[in-house]
Amino acid sequence: MNILFIHQNFPGQFKHLAVALVQAGHQVTALTLRVKERTNWNGVRVLPYKIERRSGQNVHPWLIDFDTKVTRGEACYHEARRLRAAGYTPDIIIAHHGWGESLFLKDVWPEAALGLYCELYHSADYPHLNFDPEFPSKNTEVEPLRIRMKNINNLMHFPVMDAGLSPTRFQADTFPTDIRDRISVIHDGIDTEVIKPDAGATFTLPDGRVLTRAYEVVTFVNRNLEPYRGYHIFMRALPELLKARPEAEVVIVGGDEVSYGGKAPKGQTWKQIYIDEVRGQISDADWARVHFLGRIPYDTFIPMLQVSRVHVYLTYPFVLSWSLFETMAVEGAIVASGTAPVVEAIEHDVSGRLVDFFEPDALVREVCALLDDKEARARLGAQARKLIVENYDLNSICLPRQMQWVRDLAGKSKK
Repeated sequence: MNILFIHQNFPGQFKHLAVALVQAGHQVTALTLRVKERTNWNGVRVLPYKIERRSGQNVHPWLIDFDTKVTRGEACYHEARRLRAAGYTPDIIIAHHGWGESLFLKDVWPEAALGLYCELYHSADYPHLNFDPEFPSKNTEVEPLRIRMKNINNLMHFPVMDAGLSPTRFQADTFPTDIRDRISVIHDGIDTEVIKPDAGATFTLPDGRVLTRAYEVVTFVNRNLEPYRGYHIFMRALPELLKARPEAEVVIVGGDEVSYGGKAPKGQTWKQIYIDEVRGQISDADWARVHFLGRIPYDTFIPMLQVSRVHVYLTYPFVLSWSLFETMAVEGAIVASGTAPVVEAIEHDVSGRLVDFFEPDALVREVCALLDDKEARARLGAQARKLIVENYDLNSICLPRQMQWVRDLAGKSKK
């Protein structure tokens, strides 16, 4: 089959599936903004599409989000027409439609089956909106209307979607019931043959010191350090945690930008705002045990998880991070927020420990309790890995299900 992937940052969530389809003998092509020139990635023909510059125009603030999606959709439409003129016709199209790129592809190839990666349907109801009282909507009457408008892109895709794919039940269940019936819940997959415990793992800090499992390492990971992933809560727990654990090394991974939620006040970063809030409560000696690493390469990220004694994961009710499952796969002992997406993966005191998102003191108590209890850490870590192997393993569970999903999608092609 000719299979076309669409993802602005390809391969993204399709990094395993695209390669598996190549290995199965299919002709796989991808359209993406990630590259500037045509290239080949693991047998996938990767083609760029280009967004043309437009002169400034007035757009209603509620429509800015959709305007960017239409812009990408138009660009992909024109590139698709060029491909069609050159003789290319896909049997199926698999897209992450969150950026609007696939809006008009069925207008070019109406007979191709379209499968969508359904990451999230935006809800204006609690706890999706106003979960954190520290950051309430500026206009409580109007904000739900704006949030509903963010679903225009979803709603435009539903009539042309032949099948959907969501990595978790929480994400799939955000979609309307009639659409939910077309969505299969299949996680992207964790390669547990590669991501596994390693008692001999080492991790080198920027100052050259080497951490091993003999150290009391506490880890916290975000793509970007921001309230949506509980960075402010973790930082507020830090002064007491450092006082209670004089030997602990706290390793924090994450960038200074914003992935989700609102931006920091102008000229500031969330990272620095909460450093400034707590720094006066922490002695210089204790602060020397806090290590902000920014973003780190993946080949050093996994060893960091492997040497971690307790890992902290906090999130609003939102998309679940890969890092949580990766920590579980290395038998990490986890203290996490008991928010909706997390409880799908972690059962309290079975595969981790859960605390109220808004209680830094409870977070400190639970982290300290695990640091003091080697048997509990081993028990929780072993159960966490067992859950990942049995439900989210890439090669035995997720990839076979994804491949079947593709085969089922192919059956919906009108060619």
